[in-house]
Amino acid sequence: MIAPLVSEQGAAGEVAIMNTESSDHVLEVQKGNGPRPGLQEDTIKTEKIQVERKIFLFCLKENPRGRFLRITEDVNGRRDTIIVPASGLADFKKVLEQMMAEPVNKPA
Repeated sequence: MIAPLVSEQGAAGEVAIMNTESSDHVLEVQKGNGPRPGLQEDTIKTEKIQVERKIFLFCLKENPRGRFLRITEDVNGRRDTIIVPASGLADFKKVLEQMMAEPVNKPA
């Protein structure tokens, strides 16, 4: 079972969403477009999809702190980004699969 999530806002305006049972899986919502200054990142793989008027960019990256997936949503030039550490990707996938398995309620 996946634990409830809580969010915290840092002094720099960053928001972290954490699994309350383990601090190993943290999603960071970044303000801005890119890595923190001075932190080298290597891009392993990039994929882009368009859903209606939104473009989603998925970048699998690695830096000295480890591997992570950066997901950026672009809507008419406005970007929002989340970071999922590699240690949380299986739980992230599990939640997505559960959401997709929910039946669609169509109005009568």
